[in-house]
Amino acid sequence: MDVSATAADATTTPFSTLIRVASHEQHTEAETSTFMSDMLGGRLSVDAYARYTEQLWFVYRALEDAAESLRGDPVAGPFIRPELMRTAELERDLAHLRGENWREDLEPLPATAAYAGRVSECARSWPAGYVAHHYTRYLGDLSGGQIIRDKAEKTWGFERKGDGVRFYVFESIPNPAAFKRTYRELLDQVNADDLEKQRIIDECKRAFDFNGAVFRELGGEFPLSA
Repeated sequence: MDVSATAADATTTPFSTLIRVASHEQHTEAETSTFMSDMLGGRLSVDAYARYTEQLWFVYRALEDAAESLRGDPVAGPFIRPELMRTAELERDLAHLRGENWREDLEPLPATAAYAGRVSECARSWPAGYVAHHYTRYLGDLSGGQIIRDKAEKTWGFERKGDGVRFYVFESIPNPAAFKRTYRELLDQVNADDLEKQRIIDECKRAFDFNGAVFRELGGEFPLSA
């Protein structure tokens, strides 16, 4: 990697643009995985959707358990927004999907455990890396996540924006487009120099790779019959 060229680009291009463009390939690979394509295509059972939702719970627990401790951090602090928090909604969805005893015997897939572990590690020792994971998850929820919600409602008969898809419903964000613009402005103003911004971009790519690994393992659990 030509660090000097990357640093020069970073001074002329908004960071929110740099991070989106640089991670596009990894993002596309994750969202077009066989598992996600089959789920969005309505070719998998509601059990596959529930299993996916379980994996999300582990990742968001890692993200949100650390949020309060990072609220005053000069890098990660501005991104800690209560209206984004998803754990309570995930737990409501899981109670609907799995029953009130959904926590019993619940364990993450190996890829999920690695993913959540990396989020926790960044939260403890590298807040800028935490920002990378925060960005890939929450901005994705507000964007492509809405496609998943719509497909889930139509495929498995959930009530519109009701239990089962609460995770994707941001009741405290009445204007998602405006919120995403504000979030990108926070990225553009992130308290990091150009080299640190490149490290954030690299961690963002890594986050999408973690997502891809989770999808591959889910695909192994829910292969389509020939």
